[in-house]
Amino acid sequence: MLCLKTLPHQIALGFACLTLACASTAAPAEKTAKGAKTGAATPTQLQQALQQSATPTPVAGPRTADFIVAVVNSEPITRNDVQTRTERVLRAMQDQGVQTLPTPEQLAPEVLERLIVEKAQVQHALETGIQVDDLAVTQAVTNVAQQSGGTLADLQAELRRQGISEARFRREIRDQLLMQRLRERDVDSRVKVSEQDIDQYLAKQNQRPDQGPAQALNLGHILVAVPENASATQVRELEQRAEQAVQALRNGMDLPTAAKRYSDAGEPEMGLRPLERYPQAFVQAVGNTPEGGLVGPLRTSAGFHILVVLDKRTAGVPSVVTQNHARHILLRPSAQLTETQAAAQLQELRQRIERGQASFAQLAQQYSQDGSAPQGGDLGWSSPGQFVPEFEDALNRLQPGEISQPIVSRFGVHLITLEERRQATLNPRQQREMLRNVVREEKVEKAYATWLQELRSQAYVEYRNTEERGL
Repeated sequence: MLCLKTLPHQIALGFACLTLACASTAAPAEKTAKGAKTGAATPTQLQQALQQSATPTPVAGPRTADFIVAVVNSEPITRNDVQTRTERVLRAMQDQGVQTLPTPEQLAPEVLERLIVEKAQVQHALETGIQVDDLAVTQAVTNVAQQSGGTLADLQAELRRQGISEARFRREIRDQLLMQRLRERDVDSRVKVSEQDIDQYLAKQNQRPDQGPAQALNLGHILVAVPENASATQVRELEQRAEQAVQALRNGMDLPTAAKRYSDAGEPEMGLRPLERYPQAFVQAVGNTPEGGLVGPLRTSAGFHILVVLDKRTAGVPSVVTQNHARHILLRPSAQLTETQAAAQLQELRQRIERGQASFAQLAQQYSQDGSAPQGGDLGWSSPGQFVPEFEDALNRLQPGEISQPIVSRFGVHLITLEERRQATLNPRQQREMLRNVVREEKVEKAYATWLQELRSQAYVEYRNTEERGL
């Protein structure tokens, strides 16, 4: 069977660090967002900004003469590398509503250290045989576009506007995927959660009746897309359409009906996810909005967004969830089978199913390399958080009877079909199993921090007169 999901990755595909279009163009919406934080940057905001900065954004102003400021295992980091990343961090902090920003000079040493750690991770991944196929990069880029509420063409236009070549963007995405796969192999897969761990977590939570701010959200989403070169008249007309959607929801229209009538996005329910897997603009916009509350229209480069807070979670797990009954076919890449070749084979199987030449279950029994193959790829009923993010995100976008395109995860390449979807009340045992994922995420975070420190200590780092040369 498909393995239980691990901690939301340092770069959850299509969310968090990879949401270039939203993260870099959502400032107009964030200026009026509810609950936006102001004042000096907190450690959490700085960490979020450092994570978001891994995605390329435009370089502001002319560059001074470049030179090497550090060498990591023979690979250089230049002054311009640090300056470019520092600008990204400052921009991300502005997007978070931080008013008192550090100076570039104050921020540069921490940015340099993060670049050193990233380079050490990428080097270690490559040296130990981890590879990222072009298919995985393409899927990640597509997810960036989808999660920003636009299309791939919208993302490409945004990159051109910012002066970022597609080759450079894909190269940086590939590095992030290498780091993700390294973490999955060396950290996530080794963390186990015992029954005692769950009991200790519950005891700790019982001592804290005030659970604090939300840790996860399920947002309903309606997007009224605005073309890149829309005229002022078109923008006003589209804004009016978004306001009509808001009014319809307030008058009692249910979200699926409103989405079908007004939205240019896909599935209107985005699913319960940790905050870091949402665009920062969305998180700040909903702020302290209660469950059932509505926010919008919010303007980003993709268009006008309407958000409905369907669920807001602190510690613990929900008692009622949306469950999916799915099947899948898994092909595992090998020395003889690349991810791209596996995806091509799955695409052929998909076409055979659509032509009525075979059923999904028959082909799963014949071709799937997962333990579910004897059952025709049947994964049974699954609750949120049971599968790795890439798989679950693709599953949530399907309607019953639909078949996905080939999806890459750390297990291989999947073809997925959704059989049924339902609302289910969890019994105590099922709630405990969902809580296991919450506890696991905490343990993985601690293990990852320790692992990073060890990897950093093993790297040979030579600093090249950074203070004297004006870093």
